Amino acid sequence: MNTQTFSALAEPNRLAIVDLLLEEPLPVGKIAERLNLNQPQASKHLRVLSEAGLVEVQPMANRRIYKLKPEPLQELDEWLDSYRREWEGRMDRLDDYLNVLQGKKPLN
Repeated sequence: MNTQTFSALAEPNRLAIVDLLLEEPLPVGKIAERLNLNQPQASKHLRVLSEAGLVEVQPMANRRIYKLKPEPLQELDEWLDSYRREWEGRMDRLDDYLNVLQGKKPLN
């Protein structure tokens, strides 16, 4: 798992940008406007997200349109899935144990 992804997403404004870009690709001006940031701040956050591989930019006339790249988010989801499976297994075992304690299930 790329630690640069976590670092980029740890900042609240960058996470908010990712949330915005989940809906649709946007130019930096719209991102800044929606998040109540000035354009240089938004551009700085977008540069960090781009360096982390989370967004890509598409030049369109005199504007730069930013959109999410799915690969890093899929990688993050796969990494989290291993933890998700482990915790689901633990919760299932706890549920079985509680049922035994409550007499709802025989001890194996």
